[in-house]
Amino acid sequence: MSMKNRTLVAGAALAGLGLLAGCSGGAAATPSASSPAAPTESKTLTVVTHDSFALSDALTKEFAASSGYTVKYVQPGDGGALVNQLILSKDSPLGDVVYGIDNTFAGRALAAGVVSPYTSAALPASAGTLQADDSGRLTPIDFGDVCVNADRKWFAAKKLAIPATLDDLAKPEYKNLLVVENPASSSPGLAWLTATVGAKGDPGYLDYWAALAGNGVKVVKGWTEAYSSEFSGSSGKGSRPLVVSYSTSPAFEVPKGAKESNTTALLQTCFRQVEYAGVIAGAQNEVGARKFIDFLLSKKVQADIPGQMYMYPADTSVELPTEWQQHAPLAEQPFTVSAETISAKRDGWIRDWTAKVLG
Repeated sequence: MSMKNRTLVAGAALAGLGLLAGCSGGAAATPSASSPAAPTESKTLTVVTHDSFALSDALTKEFAASSGYTVKYVQPGDGGALVNQLILSKDSPLGDVVYGIDNTFAGRALAAGVVSPYTSAALPASAGTLQADDSGRLTPIDFGDVCVNADRKWFAAKKLAIPATLDDLAKPEYKNLLVVENPASSSPGLAWLTATVGAKGDPGYLDYWAALAGNGVKVVKGWTEAYSSEFSGSSGKGSRPLVVSYSTSPAFEVPKGAKESNTTALLQTCFRQVEYAGVIAGAQNEVGARKFIDFLLSKKVQADIPGQMYMYPADTSVELPTEWQQHAPLAEQPFTVSAETISAKRDGWIRDWTAKVLG
């Protein structure tokens, strides 16, 4: 499956799940004097997720059948839109369980109290370093590196060296070549803004972005537009040979029968992104929400994530696709910023970035 189909396949695969799911949910849990906080349960499970969520049909059907729930999916947009909608709908929750809150927005979701504690027995030991905090409200499901990707064929044709570092991207020879996502509306965009903060410091990142703006960086709303429409290395055949995407993206740009990808990730430009699931506060089906989180952590789903969502599974014991070893390496030293700092500074970074880059 090509990268351009990531959103399209997700929407198509999930649209019919409500029809495919079983309708024989268990009886609702009734609180009692001895258990006043008994978890709620209903016949329907509503999953709230970003628009890039995708799993194999066989697995989603298996979950629906084994749980007995009618499973419905709500997809309000990118990771940033997802968190915004959870907060806006806090008094009337959109659903029962959420998947797709990432570490750049985790602090906001936690501060707003939109998720409730749950520690899954299926949580692998390898996920310990991916935790958002110690409250147990967000469960790490997968991770990946947000990096600049380059169109190898474009650079070869122009006989121009592929840039390697953040500083390279601001050099005159790469003028008008880079497209990025707006951090105010895109989780990869915010992740990469955070990478520049980690690399250049605060407020040094603003000087760096001023240099990028002077060098013709193009800003678009989200990943789909940037990668599928603007980037020359995808099947969208845009005009820009540099794009903010994932270190895994090149694994999906290998022509049939070829040994080399048409693209490459610049591993000195990366930020480590983690995606979480959580029980939505006020859920009508807390029991089902917990079961869905357990499902996401199962070996079958963890093994399915790389091929469907282009992320590394939180369970690092899961075998990865063979092509990932060659075409989808993780950065050895990704730029990092603590979750506490991101939570405290994120809105200010976006505001100042907007003023500096968009005016």
